[in-house]
Amino acid sequence: MTGFHHVEVWVADLVQARSEWGWLLDELGFSKSGEWVEGESWSAGGAYLTLTTSPNLSGTVHDRRAPGVNHLAFVAGQPERVDEIMRVAPQNGWRPLYQERYPHAGGSGHYAGWLENSAGFKAELVAVQA
Repeated sequence: MTGFHHVEVWVADLVQARSEWGWLLDELGFSKSGEWVEGESWSAGGAYLTLTTSPNLSGTVHDRRAPGVNHLAFVAGQPERVDEIMRVAPQNGWRPLYQERYPHAGGSGHYAGWLENSAGFKAELVAVQA
């Protein structure tokens, strides 16, 4: 068996992360699978994503242009579902990116939307093409 077991995202503002990431993960079909004072986990497809804070953080903002993770890409369903999530994302703390090229910023055969949250994390919502 191969694949990711989990991804852990360190956040500086857990309340804000719970709001922004919680909304997005719920929209994408993840289920909250655990919660504790310093974080929470969301599960889907046999893997999970953890949002957590740490006293060892070196900063308060994620810089996706620095070495490390640039973005997380999620399977978001049919193109219409991507469109719907992109439409309501700004009301839930996410800023659309590359709107001038939406939904084909990744190329003509790639239907996706890109979002950035208040902490600078980028998420890609990839449509499943029929």
